[in-house]
Amino acid sequence: MPIAVDIDVMLARRKMSVGELADRVRITPANLAVLKNGRAKAVRFATLAVLCEVLECQPGDLLRWESEDTARE
Repeated sequence: MPIAVDIDVMLARRKMSVGELADRVRITPANLAVLKNGRAKAVRFATLAVLCEVLECQPGDLLRWESEDTARE
């Protein structure tokens, strides 16, 4: 998948746990793990907006595009 998810980077910067983020965003820790680990097929804009609000960041801080070649390395 050429879209890389950097939620773990923002969690580290904010010194926040996955459980705390899941509680504040109001999604299950399992669903957050799917998103965080890049296994999600889609993300709702509403969820992305709340993630950005809680983590005080922009969508581009959480998601980035990588070429297929880079993603395989």
